[in-house]
Amino acid sequence: MNVPALRSPNAALVLDLLRTAGETGISRLELAERTGLTPQAVSKITARLRSEGLATEAGHRASTGGKPRTVLRLVPTAGYAVGVHLDRDELTTLLTDLAGTVVARRTRALDLGAGAGPVLDAVAEEVRGLLTAGSTARVQAGPDVRPDAGLDPGLDAGPDAGLDPGLDAGPDARAAGLNCVPGPDSAPAAGPAPDPAPVLGVGVAMPGPLDHRAGVPGRVTGFPEWEGHPVREELARRLGLPVVLDKDTNAAALGLAVRPAAPGSFAYVHLGTGLGAGLVLGGAPLRGDRTGAGELGHQTVQLDGPPCGCGGRGCLEVLCLAAVARGDDAGAARILGAGAANVVRLLDIDEVLLGGRLVLAAPEVFAGGVREVLDGLGLTAPVRVAGERDAVAEGAAWLILAPVFGT
Repeated sequence: MNVPALRSPNAALVLDLLRTAGETGISRLELAERTGLTPQAVSKITARLRSEGLATEAGHRASTGGKPRTVLRLVPTAGYAVGVHLDRDELTTLLTDLAGTVVARRTRALDLGAGAGPVLDAVAEEVRGLLTAGSTARVQAGPDVRPDAGLDPGLDAGPDAGLDPGLDAGPDARAAGLNCVPGPDSAPAAGPAPDPAPVLGVGVAMPGPLDHRAGVPGRVTGFPEWEGHPVREELARRLGLPVVLDKDTNAAALGLAVRPAAPGSFAYVHLGTGLGAGLVLGGAPLRGDRTGAGELGHQTVQLDGPPCGCGGRGCLEVLCLAAVARGDDAGAARILGAGAANVVRLLDIDEVLLGGRLVLAAPEVFAGGVREVLDGLGLTAPVRVAGERDAVAEGAAWLILAPVFGT
């Protein structure tokens, strides 16, 4: 099955407004006002979305004159995506619906240094187990979706989506449950079971640097053996599904950027097994021409500092992790604040968002420490902890979902 995308930017724009409107929905008149499209164009687009099972009526809303307006909403169970967070010591996989809501999750210990073969075996095994668990939990398309509803498999996600339109799930993948995603709160129907809603693909997020376009890691700090390995291609072959590979911080930033009322520009600073940043400018992730932007952890902040696994000395990452290791979270927060201040000065971003397991273990300490450094330098960008436990894995699923909504 090809990973779907919409036929036009206008259709994607309408679908994204349906997504952000949530369960309350949005009327065709409001869609026309917000998109600048004619009412006729909106009616045509919404009719097609409804016929494909992507949109449905959500009731009626009083109008200032005439009959009540019909309100439309997204059908989240029209499709699903898998998000994978491949960390240095842990593997998290989760299944989300079209709105990004998590419906199944798995996690296990993993050593990234075990080598690409065994690690990718584990990823494929976990994804298959996740989809089987999702089926067992009866995660299937609800009554709003026709048996053949879903996105048009003849549509191309486009060259910038990072999705391989030539991949076919095939009978082996279907037999493994890769395209069988039943949905919540639904009783078994009498008669033949409807075709399952499609799994659109698998987003994989791992430590950088890496080449997002080529789908291969670079020289991952501490794990140089991963450099140049065809992760995307190999996982796509094993799973029979389209795969997108990106840095963990970029994935998390994307997941935050697609939320309603997200700041237009921000840095997501992630401190976990490593340190990095995902950058969002103008509402879109900034990856750079070689997709290497955001390597915040390897800023040199102490010229004669300790050596770092990247080959440099005095890098932000090695200093932060050393402070945490000796129990000095406050010191680590101040070091992190110095790096965040550099990003704010360089890019004039609206906000600094913090996440990662070390930040989440002491959120007040890190948010307060970073904020104190910025305040001391006269920098007014707000600082808050925004990355939940599964922010990277959820963002990885959005690597698949975002092209559907034109984001």
